[in-house]
Amino acid sequence: MLTNLKNIEWANQEYLWLLLLLPLLATYSVWRRKKMQGEISFSNITLLKSNKKQILPVIYHTLPALKGVALAFLILAFARPQSSLSWQNITTEGIDIIISLDISGSMLAKDFKPNRLESAKELAIEFISSRPNDRVGLVVFSGESFTQCPLTTDHDVLKNLFKDVQNGMIEDGTAIGMGLATAVNRLKDSEAKSKVIILLTDGVNTGGAIPPITAAEIAKEFGIRTYTIGVGKMGMAPMPYRTPFGGIAYQNVEVRIDEPTMKTIADLTGGKYFRATHNEKLREIYKEIDQLEKSKIAVTEYRKKSELFFLPALIGFIILLSEFLLKHFFFKSTVA
Repeated sequence: MLTNLKNIEWANQEYLWLLLLLPLLATYSVWRRKKMQGEISFSNITLLKSNKKQILPVIYHTLPALKGVALAFLILAFARPQSSLSWQNITTEGIDIIISLDISGSMLAKDFKPNRLESAKELAIEFISSRPNDRVGLVVFSGESFTQCPLTTDHDVLKNLFKDVQNGMIEDGTAIGMGLATAVNRLKDSEAKSKVIILLTDGVNTGGAIPPITAAEIAKEFGIRTYTIGVGKMGMAPMPYRTPFGGIAYQNVEVRIDEPTMKTIADLTGGKYFRATHNEKLREIYKEIDQLEKSKIAVTEYRKKSELFFLPALIGFIILLSEFLLKHFFFKSTVA
């Protein structure tokens, strides 16, 4: 039917321009009718007056309009309306990504707003939202490491688990090697064409059973690319510490990030090292990684068309036939 115009296509849409001629034809018809009318003078018009409204003359004078409507439908029929039904088969070659996030006490530093950890969580969630076709997981580490969320395509669940992450969930410290090794363990059996770790920390490795470079070499063996991000401004940053009364205070402490190790991890695995010194820089880094790691999507589109010209042609023919019958039989007139 012609009711859903959004799915209508026109095989001969150039015929639709003819619709613009209809107002001109209507104007010409009115002008011609007035020109052909004569005038009769009456000394008294009493006999011509009637209290009854005559409907037949009104119908007769609308017959030219019926022709115009019929012509409009016939033009639509010549333009060949078609219903267009399309659907797609989408094949995705997704990327498996593990975000390995440092949740040590120094991640509460205030050089990011509101702090490094909350900023890292917020921007990681933005990154996840931009990867609808990928499986993403989350590993957290400080003095130890564990998997907060395995690889999943249910990004709503993953985002909620991200929001639950906080400092103090595990023993404090900075076991970068363990954070990387746990992420590698989650990816090593993946059958994805591309396997990626995003490792984010603000410090220097201070513990853990596996050194960071050893974990990087394991990642390399399994073909896992690692992007490392050092979080923290240059120079001094307000770091939190617990007061004797149990409260939290801040003091400026020098920012120390083991950038040589982070660069080595990235170079060994074919990734890249980034330094984030403020919120917007971290956002830009996530955007760059998003561009570097694009999923491959193959789309096959199918289309089915059905001819719809019969309906307007039928309506136009019925209106034209009705006009002919009314004019030449009902009104018994041969006037064109």
